[in-house]
Amino acid sequence: MVEPASASREPQEFEGVLAQSAGGVASFESHEKTFFLRIQHFLHSSPAAVPLIILVLSVIAFGLLVGGSFFSAFSLTLILQQVAITGIVAAAQTLIILTAGIDLSVGAIMVLTSVVMGQFTFRYGLPAPLAILSGFAVGALCGWINGMLVAHVRLPPFIVTLGTWQIFLATNFLYSANETIRAQDIETNAPILQFFGNSFRVGGAVFTYAVILLVLLVFLIWYVLNHTAWGRHVYAVGDDPVAAELSGVRVKRTLVSVYVVAGLICALAGWALIGRIGSVSPTAGQFSNIESITAVVIGGASLFGGRGSILGTLFGALIVGVFSLGLRLWGTDPQWTYLMIGLLIIVAVAIDQWIRKISA
Repeated sequence: MVEPASASREPQEFEGVLAQSAGGVASFESHEKTFFLRIQHFLHSSPAAVPLIILVLSVIAFGLLVGGSFFSAFSLTLILQQVAITGIVAAAQTLIILTAGIDLSVGAIMVLTSVVMGQFTFRYGLPAPLAILSGFAVGALCGWINGMLVAHVRLPPFIVTLGTWQIFLATNFLYSANETIRAQDIETNAPILQFFGNSFRVGGAVFTYAVILLVLLVFLIWYVLNHTAWGRHVYAVGDDPVAAELSGVRVKRTLVSVYVVAGLICALAGWALIGRIGSVSPTAGQFSNIESITAVVIGGASLFGGRGSILGTLFGALIVGVFSLGLRLWGTDPQWTYLMIGLLIIVAVAIDQWIRKISA
């Protein structure tokens, strides 16, 4: 039998080189992560972790300083009542900041929509439910104006909302003629406007419907951001709008929709504000824009966009409430509250910068 030619021939030069080469699989040297690097990775993947830790430590610290009264059901639910309005407005602010924007007009939209609800009921005689819907329409319109200027005219969000903040605030004062609609009149003729101010007891705890609204709103936004295409698009636009557009995301439409949704949430806060103070006042909620930004920043959201959590925003609002009530019960000057909150903001931004080194 004749042997195959391949069995009898001499190996060529390049085949000899291959025969002498290493046959191992390529591998990369792995460096074990340090303790701080592991913490950094964990905090980067869990934006709500830092505010949750600060919240728990704050509650424990003030409980030790103030005493058992701070841990009472009434005191803890009082914190929820105090931060309900700020938390709702901060939910709107969270959506804006996730897109790498900022909205200074959220407080003005809230007050304007509450005035519209009251004036449409008492000046024009509309049924209160229709007046409430009119307030939501105004909130959506204000958000649409902001969104169009940011997305289509390509103006910076800070400048746009700084201008519309003044415009919406002036519209509020001019339209209402600086008149307050009394709580007694609302209670008699349109009690539904005060609905979110009503409360109920569970043992020693006192909850208002505004608190329930805040909790439901937070979990709804959490679900939308984490389990819908729109939520993923919001994060993508905030992280890198150019890459998002190349991936098929309609960036301009997403931005406009975010500002419209934020306007609707502000209108919801305006309705809850009437319940909180009992009346319709054009001067209420003047600092809601700053308070909402404070809650979002302390809550771990990045001002550079693309990273943050609505749960972190809730924790941030609660941290502000814990410090406000804790320092008051401790008998300190109220100005210490602003000092402590200011320090928390600086620390929160510093932590965000440290965490962002992971993505860099």
